[in-house]
Amino acid sequence: MSKKIISNKSNLQVLFEDNHIIVVNKRAGDIVQGDKTRDKPLSDVVKEYIAEKYNKPGNVYLGVVHRLDRPTTGVVIFSKTSKALPRLNKLFADKEAKKNYWAVVKNKPTKGNGTLIHWLKKNPKNNKSTPYPKEIKESKKAILHYKVLKSLNNYHLLEINLETGRHHQIRTQLSSIGSPIKGDLKYGFNRSNPDASIHLHARHISFIHPVKKEPINITAPPPSDAIWDACLD
Repeated sequence: MSKKIISNKSNLQVLFEDNHIIVVNKRAGDIVQGDKTRDKPLSDVVKEYIAEKYNKPGNVYLGVVHRLDRPTTGVVIFSKTSKALPRLNKLFADKEAKKNYWAVVKNKPTKGNGTLIHWLKKNPKNNKSTPYPKEIKESKKAILHYKVLKSLNNYHLLEINLETGRHHQIRTQLSSIGSPIKGDLKYGFNRSNPDASIHLHARHISFIHPVKKEPINITAPPPSDAIWDACLD
């Protein structure tokens, strides 16, 4: 089952919704779940959308299934029922939810496609991961596969498929091969994007519906800017 955008109310772009799950296209700058910044999280925006759409009084149930980094965009799934949440959590834990990402980088990798393997160690103090070629203490193995989809005048569009889900994995690994993501100052790009976003987008996800057992395939359009628009031409 493939789904298209069904709502863009109140700047919330809903890609799919039924009784059990809701899938939205996260904007850059949104946090998925509340954190120490106390900024309004996307989860609260989705709750408000559900409360208004269905005229629900009182608290709205919403389960956070997974997250995306604040400056990234793309597919985020929430659970609307307590029945679906543990099943969705298991899908992600068992890597049965297949995701791919788009990344725009300035320097083209030396190979048109390839696999990157590193051991990443997270530093909580600066919220940054460092890649190592071999395992070190407190590091975690990170594996991704990439393919160059398109080359523009100054940038290159990559498709990324993850085997592991580590902290800042795509950002760290692409930077390690000299291909930092556009706008990603933290991982070596030379300047930020005006809106503090980075050109990393959770493009597509496919999974078996946790209750209906139907295949779900969802694709999120990237934000509209000159670079992303050129990637879609």
